[in-house]
Amino acid sequence: MTDGPAVGQGGGVSETQFLSTATGRRIAYRFAAGHGPTLVFLPGYMSDMAGSKAQAVLDWAKAQGRACLLLDYSGCGESEGDFAEGALSRWRDEVLGLIAAQCDGPVVLVGSSMGGWLMVLIALAIPDRVAALVGIAAAPDFTDWGYTAEQQAQLAVGETVLEDNPYGPEPTPTWPGFWRDGQVQLLLDREIDLTCPVRLLHGQHDPDVPWGTALRLAQALRSADVQVCLVKDGDHRLSRTSDIALLLQTLAALP
Repeated sequence: MTDGPAVGQGGGVSETQFLSTATGRRIAYRFAAGHGPTLVFLPGYMSDMAGSKAQAVLDWAKAQGRACLLLDYSGCGESEGDFAEGALSRWRDEVLGLIAAQCDGPVVLVGSSMGGWLMVLIALAIPDRVAALVGIAAAPDFTDWGYTAEQQAQLAVGETVLEDNPYGPEPTPTWPGFWRDGQVQLLLDREIDLTCPVRLLHGQHDPDVPWGTALRLAQALRSADVQVCLVKDGDHRLSRTSDIALLLQTLAALP
């Protein structure tokens, strides 16, 4: 699920650096050193680290002396690669590589929209390093529930699906490879074996990800420390000043 358009860089942003993957792709990231579990922000589909929520988390982390990592998946933002070749498993592995290279100790994964699906996949890969999860309109399994039977049939035979994009003039594409990979990564049909604290923020006026998805994710997680916060007038992006304040309050209150 898209996280909406990126905005200009905020003040105090760390300089962009690059990490080369084993396949030679250069992944862009910004890192602020600090104490405590490193905050790792995971953008949504077709989004990047220049978005307002990512920048707010980085600015807050720097003000608090907290470590923070922002990143662009391959094919997005400043990273190299073709977006049409992107997939959850590829982007998961890129984030895991960045965490291994840049983050000491535990991490708090903050996932927005599709990034909320990725945060769970990443946590399952490194459960001993994850201190907490914070989802913002998290969209696990959206390749399953987010498309009609007709669209899924198109994707299954290798056709790209184009949908109206409320956040920009160009349609939002879903590539067959991304969809097929997503169908292998489905989570909500079984218990998710994670026991860390989890906080899920979701707008009840979200037109893209039904707010009931947050409840389904909360139910699937093994952790007993799961809290869901529904914002009655909140949309999908949850990027208003009040929404970002809620996000930062949530981060500050984590155990």
